[in-house]
Amino acid sequence: MSHPTLNRYAPDTVTPPGFYIREKLEETGMTEASLAAAIGLADAGEILDGRAPIGPEVALGLELALGIPARFWNNAERQYRDGIKEGPGQDRESPQPNRHRRPAKWK
Repeated sequence: MSHPTLNRYAPDTVTPPGFYIREKLEETGMTEASLAAAIGLADAGEILDGRAPIGPEVALGLELALGIPARFWNNAERQYRDGIKEGPGQDRESPQPNRHRRPAKWK
C-alpha cells in the first residue's frame, strides 16, 4: 500500500510580523512611539524589524492598539520564526526576509 505524497508550501521569502504592523501604522497614522507606549514597550523597533519576537502579552497589546486579533500576531510570529528556522524553499540555505512585499489589505 502506498502513501500519498504531501505537498508542502515553502516560500522563498519570509515576512516579519512587523511588516504588517508598519502597514497598519501607516493606515491609521499612528507613530512607532505611540504604538510602543500603547503596548507597554520602551521601543517597538526590534519587533517591527523582526529582531525581537512577539510574545503573547505583546500580541494582546497589539490587538488593543491596532484592532487586529492577538491570534493573528501569534500566528504571524510563529510562521516567521518557522520560516527563518527552516529556510525558504527546498534549495536555499538561508531565508531572505521580505520587507517589500505588500500583502492584501485586511478587512
